[in-house]
Amino acid sequence: MTLTLAIVGRPNVGKSTLFNRLVGKRLALVDDQPGVTRDLREGAARLADLRFTVIDTAGLEEVTDDSLQGRMRRLTERAVDMADVCLFMIDARTGITPTDEIFADILRKRSAHVLLAANKAEGAAADAGVLEAYNLGLGEPIRLSAEHGEGLNDLYTQLQPLADLHAENERSEAPEVDVDLDEEDDDPDAIPQPTNAKPLQVAVVGRPNAGKSTLINQIVGEDRLLTGPEAGITRDAISLRTDWNGTPMRIFDTAGMRKKAKVQEKLEKLSVGDGLRAVKFAEVVVVLLDAAIPFEQQDLRIADLAEREGRAVVVAINKWDVEEDKQAKLRDLKESFERLLPQLKGAPLITVSAKTGRGMDRLHDAILRAYEVWNRRVSTAQLNRWLTGMLEAHPPPAPQGKRIKLRYMTQAKTRPPGFVVMCSHPDKVPESYNRYLVNGLRLDFDMPGTPIRIFMRGQNDANPYKGRKKAPPSKLRKHTNGRRS
Repeated sequence: MTLTLAIVGRPNVGKSTLFNRLVGKRLALVDDQPGVTRDLREGAARLADLRFTVIDTAGLEEVTDDSLQGRMRRLTERAVDMADVCLFMIDARTGITPTDEIFADILRKRSAHVLLAANKAEGAAADAGVLEAYNLGLGEPIRLSAEHGEGLNDLYTQLQPLADLHAENERSEAPEVDVDLDEEDDDPDAIPQPTNAKPLQVAVVGRPNAGKSTLINQIVGEDRLLTGPEAGITRDAISLRTDWNGTPMRIFDTAGMRKKAKVQEKLEKLSVGDGLRAVKFAEVVVVLLDAAIPFEQQDLRIADLAEREGRAVVVAINKWDVEEDKQAKLRDLKESFERLLPQLKGAPLITVSAKTGRGMDRLHDAILRAYEVWNRRVSTAQLNRWLTGMLEAHPPPAPQGKRIKLRYMTQAKTRPPGFVVMCSHPDKVPESYNRYLVNGLRLDFDMPGTPIRIFMRGQNDANPYKGRKKAPPSKLRKHTNGRRS
């Protein structure tokens, strides 16, 4: 296990800016508005030769009730308990506030190793705040500018001995793994083999307050993400690594996506953009709907976005535990799904309750099934036998009297399945005939729900002289025995 560093402090002192600096990517949303970060975000950090895990936390506030700020504070305190080292950040330009003094006292009691950083310390205007930081009793403050990358060498100097201590403790507490094996025992099953399986990338998307964070908390088995009755709690696209029923996964929780016309604030635009990037990185997208108001216009747009991005799609109906007439509701949902989302025909439709955990096993199996179909490959011989049957059943039209010949078909890619058809007049093949072929592929090769791409390519005629320029008439004259023939 690597060293874990939690960055804590009041809102808007620059925690997310430092987090992005340490991980080398713009993973966390950053804005001048205080309180942007709400959930815990983990990242693999690098500082010179040090490798460690860094946690970005919500800004600490003086509330202990069940309000949104109170729940954010409890989540941050949990990160303090999880971390090996806490980096307490203050704003050097503002100086020490009463809130800083309260939280410095809390950190002294809860964390064994606390480092103090005075951020925004570039220039002489921050000198007074840096000197004032000594009054917190947390040792010498590290003078930082997370935005400009200044002071990272001082952070490294204070962090290195703690990293060495952590590594030494890990070695001393590690279980003994050297065992004597019978050389005559050649059974490979007796020795457990390490698995380096790449985690399955799953993004959970939907409208605000559909229950995305609650669903992911149910999957990971702990309250890892901030939840509550308020809509739009999640802002960052948070990724969590977990092992769900033996399947290694990286699950992305995304901000709720409202209609574009309603998204006015800069921060919400950043949040939605973060969620859209998560969809592009995912392999399977779970579109989470509210059972009370399913298949609204925005739900259809979100599902269509996942299909256009070429992701495997699973549709999950949440809050099923409060539904009274389940059979009639399920029948209506299936009918609406087939009518409103024909491009995802056959995609799994799963009913779940993120609150109680009901239906989670079915959701897990549906995700694996969708992923398997997304990676499906069909041999060229099978495809061309199938194409012959499809042409006999329904030949392509002849627009403007030009007969379209479909000669050959092969699969060019997977993830999602993509097929190339060599034909004459590829630009004349109507979209309706493409849909006919796609629906046939879904049915005959058992590829329900996954996006399928068909590319029509032209094929040159066998005539080698096609396209050549004709010679001018003067060059065609032949002279024989001095006479023009």
